[in-house]
Amino acid sequence: MDRNEPEALPPAGYAEVRIVAASPDAARMVADILRHCFAGGEQRSYPTPGGGTRLHLTVDTAHPAGPARSWLSTSRPPSGTGPHAEEP
Repeated sequence: MDRNEPEALPPAGYAEVRIVAASPDAARMVADILRHCFAGGEQRSYPTPGGGTRLHLTVDTAHPAGPARSWLSTSRPPSGTGPHAEEP
């Protein structure tokens, strides 16, 4: 891809995550943690100059997985609790 071309955005509710690490094991550990928090697709890894690893992962932010579900729901403000339009 040309650096001047805009990067395609993932679909709504998804995020593209890129992990760059000195070793493939370190990149996989971070990807595993993200998969415990969010549903996601397959990861893709690529070598980087100097022997490191670049790992790409797509996560579904609309459908949290496992233990993150409770943390995500409590960290978001409840909907409908702000002032109404007619309130100061």
